[in-house]
Amino acid sequence: MATRPPVGLPKLSRRSRILLIVGVVLLFGLITGSRLLDTYVNWLWFGEVKFRNVYSTVLLSRLSLFVAAGVVVGGIVALNLWLAYRARPVFVPVSGPDDPVARYRTVVMRRMRLFAIGIPVFVGLIAGASAQDDWQLLQLFLNGQPFGVTDPQFGHDIGFYAFQLPFYEWLLSWLFITTAVSFIGAVIAHYLFGGIRLAGRGGQLSGPARLHLALVAGTFVLLKAVAYFFDRYTLLLHENEKFVGASYTDLNAVLPAKLILLCIAVFCAVAFFAGAFMRNVQLPAIATVLLVLSSVLVGAAWPAVLEQFSVKPNAIQKEAESITRNIAATRQSFGLTEDKVETKPYEGKQTVSNDQIKTNDAATLGNIRLLDPAVLSRTFTQFTQLRPFYGFPNKLDVDRYTVDGKLRDYIVAVRELKLDSLPQGQRDWINQHLIYTHGNGFVYAEANKVNAVADQTNGGYPEFKTGEVKSNGDVGNEANGIKVEQPRAYYGELFGANDYSIVGGRPQGSAAEYDTDSKAYTYTGTGGVPIGSLFNKLAFAAYYGERNILFNQSIADESKILFKRVPRDRVQAVAPWLTVDSDPYPAVVNGRITWIVDGYTTLENYPYAQRTQLGDATNDSLTADGVVISQVNKPVNYIRNSVKATVDAYDGTVNLYQIDDKDPVLKAWMGVFPNTVKPGSEISNELRQHFRYPEDLFKVQRQILSKYHVSSPSDFYSGVGYWAAAQDPTIDNVTTADAQRDAASKRRDAQPPFYVLAGDPSDASKVRFQLTSPLVRENREFMAAYVSVGSDPDNYGKISVLQLSQDAKGPQQIQTQFLTSDNVSRELNLLTQQKTTVVYGNLLTLPVGGALLYVEPVYIERASNNTSYPQLSKVLVWYGDRVGYASTLNEALDQVLSGAGAVVPPPSDNTGNGQTSTPPSTTTPGNGTLSPDLQKAVNDIDAALADIKKAQQNGDFAALGTAYQRLEDASKRFKQYNTAAVAPPPTQQSSVVPSPTPSG
Repeated sequence: MATRPPVGLPKLSRRSRILLIVGVVLLFGLITGSRLLDTYVNWLWFGEVKFRNVYSTVLLSRLSLFVAAGVVVGGIVALNLWLAYRARPVFVPVSGPDDPVARYRTVVMRRMRLFAIGIPVFVGLIAGASAQDDWQLLQLFLNGQPFGVTDPQFGHDIGFYAFQLPFYEWLLSWLFITTAVSFIGAVIAHYLFGGIRLAGRGGQLSGPARLHLALVAGTFVLLKAVAYFFDRYTLLLHENEKFVGASYTDLNAVLPAKLILLCIAVFCAVAFFAGAFMRNVQLPAIATVLLVLSSVLVGAAWPAVLEQFSVKPNAIQKEAESITRNIAATRQSFGLTEDKVETKPYEGKQTVSNDQIKTNDAATLGNIRLLDPAVLSRTFTQFTQLRPFYGFPNKLDVDRYTVDGKLRDYIVAVRELKLDSLPQGQRDWINQHLIYTHGNGFVYAEANKVNAVADQTNGGYPEFKTGEVKSNGDVGNEANGIKVEQPRAYYGELFGANDYSIVGGRPQGSAAEYDTDSKAYTYTGTGGVPIGSLFNKLAFAAYYGERNILFNQSIADESKILFKRVPRDRVQAVAPWLTVDSDPYPAVVNGRITWIVDGYTTLENYPYAQRTQLGDATNDSLTADGVVISQVNKPVNYIRNSVKATVDAYDGTVNLYQIDDKDPVLKAWMGVFPNTVKPGSEISNELRQHFRYPEDLFKVQRQILSKYHVSSPSDFYSGVGYWAAAQDPTIDNVTTADAQRDAASKRRDAQPPFYVLAGDPSDASKVRFQLTSPLVRENREFMAAYVSVGSDPDNYGKISVLQLSQDAKGPQQIQTQFLTSDNVSRELNLLTQQKTTVVYGNLLTLPVGGALLYVEPVYIERASNNTSYPQLSKVLVWYGDRVGYASTLNEALDQVLSGAGAVVPPPSDNTGNGQTSTPPSTTTPGNGTLSPDLQKAVNDIDAALADIKKAQQNGDFAALGTAYQRLEDASKRFKQYNTAAVAPPPTQQSSVVPSPTPSG
């Protein structure tokens, strides 16, 4: 006789249960331990920067959503499971001895409490973990602000779409999920307990089960009616082929259809409820069919027919109103309204005399930038690195300073700590985290000057100046330069995510921080988290997985650990609601090196406004090459530069300043995090002088402006007059025109905008620091407009558009003309034969005299294994269909614009870093005589200078390279042997000087 298989799961022994409990505890500890450790470390860090209220608010918001979503979703699921259990039949027929449902029913009944509590808790935990990531929606809903602008269709304030509608949709989606999960759980429970039976023809459904499931299904349909109500508002965010917003079809077919479907859904929900209590299955079935058919016919077929047979044949006329709304909303949401953008016609050809140009455009001609911040990082490193473990970012920055009463623009950089450059044998834990802790110095060079070498010998360098800690430990600054009182940089762009330093008080005899070769240093700033206690040592040793933190004896009670040292990361951490600009820059403010970081408030649900991908809009040739960080690709249709953040390079202090007191999004976040953003009145005048209009915002605005400068709906729909950002013509630095055209055809990266000090587009006689970009006609290379935006305090954010009335050559065409001119191509071929790399600097476009002036510095790199770096060789200029090509900007300008070279400042006689325009002294103290070695070095320098000048005059690049190398060798020997004081210059004078000897 066959026996029935055992029912249920085997019973666990006491030992097995203990092991199971221990395993669960260990697993829970592994999962939560790292979270708790991260929470503690972050709690300490936020306390250091005095933004702990931000961290606590975020934690509380996440925890509240986690609990609320978990309780609501888990509770509703538990309620439906309980109702299904209560509604089970008293007697449940068994289909047979092998009925699988009976087996599972027995298992559930034996562990009823486990399943009754465990399933809802599990569902609630998943719901809570998913919902807590949306804490920003909740906080914006609770702290939303009015925009003072209403949408053109429903008349609601924009704040409804920005702050309330997203939360309602989020809440509705969770109610849909909860109802669906509850329905599925109820069906399974009813089937398990016998309320639903599949045996027999068509199966059987008990009365209580029918009532329960009908009520849940009716609730789902009722929620669908609510969704139809809110769907009407989302029509204003609909992305059409040509524009964003409610189209003619949306307004005249889809919108009425939503209202009709709303009424039908309410009727169907009532039918479900009525059928449940009347025990009539036909009513819910009929309601379901009605809802499906109406959705197809009213919600899909009717709009499709209207679109195909009425709108498409007459699209320009039908969509005119919607396009007009789209244009107005987009300009408003991206800050391109008429009060912020001044558009003026521009001839694009010379309309005034040369004398008038020299007078009216002196502010532009006298400040033409020759130094490209994206090219000169290695040059800065070669000459001002100081030590191998210092370095500079791949892209330097441009800023302006008033020195000696004159406003000048400078290429600026912080000499940062770069631990990757340490020799391999010195990369131990002590060196990387205790000894080498900070950078040293602020390095800068006037942007429109090079030393005298460039003017004569195709080998020019920036005029380097520094504010740094000198070898004796004192802070030293250049005379008539930027005054830096604290040049030590403990925070900068070159620090990685795990680059931490332990600084501060140390026991006597312990390793000290490196400052100079002759001096050690102890950090005295306010930055850092105390690490002297045993508990904190344990915490950070576990956090970094580094036992040396626990056992190293140099870590004393007063020691601190510095981490999160990248300015951009620090700002993003204290303001997680901001979108941070990709290019922070350093400035000297009140004697301290200060990183300035721009922060944006963004939205993606501004009604009728065009939506763009932030990453795509801000990408250009620099981000494509990895020189600048790329933005995350997220959709935005509203953006404001509402916050300027600063990070002190010495102590890491973070400050957030409000610079747009009208931005409702910022006001909402200030309500979420009170007292975190300081009012603009607290910005010092010296700090405000160094604010720049941010590049990422400008790149987004120029992309939008390329289409939305068109105001006619018909022209907009047809694409008439669209612009585009100019393609970067220097995208691949190769030496022939054919090769560059081939390279450019493979890549279509946009030209980045450039900071320039030039004449104000509204008044060319006034010098302004501005961000500029040329725009060309879409799918053509002809210039369409020149866009610039002011960065000075009195015209910050004022956008000027010079719209060309006729076609003019664009940057790509100008570059082609440069490379195909006879004298340029001839020299490039010579350089190619000598294995010299040509690097084209930024091609600047400048409005001058009614026309466009193009200026491009040309750098060369001599073949070398370890010391190859760009040096300014020539300057290319285009104006009035003429190409200028010379060793100096003065000469190149004179070739295209007679007499304009006189406006440009003369070449500097100072090579920077304390080196003079004449070779160094060669005397010995006392008698003024020369040693034999010094005399030979002097003679070699004089001979090399003569050969350099001769080779330059003859255009012989082979001889030039050889002579230049001899000059460097002789200069190094001279520096080695010259230990005497400065005396009269060598016998042979020359306007050509040796290149500065690289330090380090």
